Amino acid sequence: MNDERHSVFRDAGRDRETAEQIPDTPQTRAPSYRLAFADEGFLCRDELRPVRLQLELLKPQLILDERNIDSTVVLFGGARIPSPEERHTARTKTLAELTHFYEEARLFARRMTEKSIASGNREFVITTGGGPGVMEAGNRGAEEAGGVSIGLNIVLPHEQAPNTYVTPELCFNFHYFAIRKMHFLMRARAICVFPGGFGTLDEMFEALTLIQTGRMERVPFLLFGRAFWEKIINWEALEDAGTISPEDLDLFRFVESAEEAAAVIEEWGPAPARDDIPGR
Repeated sequence: MNDERHSVFRDAGRDRETAEQIPDTPQTRAPSYRLAFADEGFLCRDELRPVRLQLELLKPQLILDERNIDSTVVLFGGARIPSPEERHTARTKTLAELTHFYEEARLFARRMTEKSIASGNREFVITTGGGPGVMEAGNRGAEEAGGVSIGLNIVLPHEQAPNTYVTPELCFNFHYFAIRKMHFLMRARAICVFPGGFGTLDEMFEALTLIQTGRMERVPFLLFGRAFWEKIINWEALEDAGTISPEDLDLFRFVESAEEAAAVIEEWGPAPARDDIPGR
């Protein structure tokens, strides 16, 4: 964090340290006496939700700005897909067959990170949800290339630690899914979606909706594994029903390999946001 101050006032950190060194009396032990910003119980009150939302938006924003990170390549994908060497641990036959996407995610992240390193780790920085499976593969490929990568973790009821390949200084943790999703997309230069479950589908469709409605500029939106995606989603049925327009099916592309995905991103030209919604 940047420690340079632009104020003549005494800083909050020093006052917090001073407040912890005062005499222990009934008055100083009272919750009402605690500095508001140092009072965990106060900050966790329901009424403080707007403040917590702002803090979760602001903290990663400041850190990423200080690291001069201008753009990212986002990887969404299943936490349950093991690496090829751990194929035997797959819960189902289908998961075992999907392990090659772990390898493609790793190779793709390595290639994008080599591009990122050439920019001084400012552009095309790999960003994942920081967990296992495809997320781990993305952060792993970035580390193998000698670059940095971002992990946007979320607190879940079951224990989950960040994967060990996330750059520690760029490993974040969130309480609010909505703010985490904003950070996924705010700097996104490309969005790559690998096979996954509810979480992956949620992230994919929210991002597609933002692009479809013109709330976000078009970026390369790549779905790895046509067979998987066409099996679980009947895209043509949506078009036939009229719930989406034929043009909406052009918002994304299917790819099968890291090489194919990288080529799409490298050849991508400017694509401004939509100014209308086809079919409406």
